[in-house]
Amino acid sequence: MSAVNFKRGNEKLIKVLDGASNHLCSLLEKQGRADGALRIAVVGGGCSGLQYKMDLVDGPRDRDILVHSNLVNVVIDPKSALFVAGSELDFSDDLQQGGFKVTNPNAQVTCSCGESFAA
Repeated sequence: MSAVNFKRGNEKLIKVLDGASNHLCSLLEKQGRADGALRIAVVGGGCSGLQYKMDLVDGPRDRDILVHSNLVNVVIDPKSALFVAGSELDFSDDLQQGGFKVTNPNAQVTCSCGESFAA
């Protein structure tokens, strides 16, 4: 098995806030992936043109950027990194609009549901 070729990033790319960190640690523990990571990708779709896709993964893939922030690892592919630079990730357990929330300074337009954006 060959070594994975990834880069290390920092919180200038994405910063994980306390709510997201606590929830991610809990999810990773439940799945038996204590050393795992949250993969964030930006994909086409949604009412504003772009949306976030998030998955729990075992670690980075080739060319990924790995950011360790607030006790958790986040992996982002280089293309998605262009769209999320400077973002903050939080979590809300609000009944209506709960879940992971990305506050993205690059989003020029967001939809009313808050699930997609345009850069």
